Amino acid sequence: MERSNDDVWDRSIRSGSDFLQLNIDDAPAGGLADWLARRLRLAMADGSLPVGSRLPATRVLAGELGVSRGVVTEAYQRLREDGHVAGRGRAGTVVVATPVTAPPPTPAAAPPSGFPARPAVPAAPVAGGPFAAPPGDDVFDVLRAAPARIDLSPGVPDLAAFPRSAWLRAERAVLGRLPATGLGYGDPRGTPELRLAVVNWLARNRGIRADPDEVLIVSGTSQTLALLARVLRDDGIRRVAVEDPGSLGARLHLRHWGMDTPPVPVDDEGIRVGELRTSGAPAVLVTPAHQFPTGVVLGGGRRRELVRWAADGGLVVEDDYDAEHRYDRPPVPALRAMLPGRVCYAGSVSKLLAPALRTGWVLAPRRYRDALVDAKRYADLGNAALPQLVLARLMESGEMERHLRFLRRRHRRRRDAMVEAIAARLPGAVVHGAAAGLHVTVTFDADFADTDLAAAALARGVKVQPLSWHRQCPSRPGLVLGYAVSTPADIAAGVAALGAALRHVM
Repeated sequence: MERSNDDVWDRSIRSGSDFLQLNIDDAPAGGLADWLARRLRLAMADGSLPVGSRLPATRVLAGELGVSRGVVTEAYQRLREDGHVAGRGRAGTVVVATPVTAPPPTPAAAPPSGFPARPAVPAAPVAGGPFAAPPGDDVFDVLRAAPARIDLSPGVPDLAAFPRSAWLRAERAVLGRLPATGLGYGDPRGTPELRLAVVNWLARNRGIRADPDEVLIVSGTSQTLALLARVLRDDGIRRVAVEDPGSLGARLHLRHWGMDTPPVPVDDEGIRVGELRTSGAPAVLVTPAHQFPTGVVLGGGRRRELVRWAADGGLVVEDDYDAEHRYDRPPVPALRAMLPGRVCYAGSVSKLLAPALRTGWVLAPRRYRDALVDAKRYADLGNAALPQLVLARLMESGEMERHLRFLRRRHRRRRDAMVEAIAARLPGAVVHGAAAGLHVTVTFDADFADTDLAAAALARGVKVQPLSWHRQCPSRPGLVLGYAVSTPADIAAGVAALGAALRHVM
């Protein structure tokens, strides 16, 4: 009897862990890894495991719970794929991001099949908010500040995947070699190291041949538009045509700096160059590699038409905002590679690394190059040098390519989750632009205001952008949905809430 009691006592010891008071007896008979991953996500969401916390070694936790090491390894791997933890070498597995929302309920607590889950907040649209009136200058600030369980806004990569360890290694290496003079005022065009790294990056990844003297480092594409608008005004240009639909943010920036933005329609081949000619605008802003927001690629015939239009005296501003993120199609060459003398090329690391770095570049035709440097000089004397040097090291060391390959795999999984959820929850919705980028656009063959749909979604805790924000001419309602930031589980839950919101507004 004494031995039997010892066995019982031994099993009770092995059934639990001091770490989060985990008790293996609470787990279902099957799905131990699911149970453990869910418990860890809950602890991250409620603050028990804040960012920076270290998880126990897989061997230690497996021993305490009395399970195979593979169970713990699988649970940790799921958290890595969701972007919530990362391996830190000898430091172990560390929490790097808090889940946007609590994990899904256990199967026993899930609602019956065929019935939607009860909304966490009232289903009625919130009075006011970002969708109550035409979008103003601060519309994106208002939308970012709006509380939501799940954010499906477009335009941001997986921020939890930011290569922190690689960045820190590069930063230490830069500081270890930086002379004291490197901490003084620098060239307003940017550091020579980053301008060279950008030239090499564009040659490898975008087929653009350039010289470092052609590169101006800026604080993102938004600053490119601001500087260019000032320079073009001085050259007598007051109109920059834009794609319709096209980026509301770009349009707001151009208008703020005094530019008219006549719309030019976009179809399945891209911008309609014939209507661009009719508009009479001397310049045009385009997104040829992955049109925002429709996702179409500028077709070969249209490219040749646009090149002829530019050769006749037009200026093309090429916003190459996310061309590196592609999944189901080959790369698309940049327009700048075809006609450098008439194309002003803008790029940034906002979709490659993070918008917070506020780092981009512009390659302008010779006619405007000196004027843009002057505008940059008097705007801010140039970008901060230290982040430029760190970024240059990442680009030249191959870390950026490795990070991009990692992001493509992760973003593809999330894209697939988005497309599958739309097919299941938004019947009749047409998906556009799924082959590349960080977002998809959906349109509906129905008569309702997509701003009402976005408001109803926000009332259910899901943040999206209505397609009408990015249009100047009326057309079918739709939504622009970002998938890079959210986990597959959150994407599925968010699109399910959109389905409920759609039934509410129709």
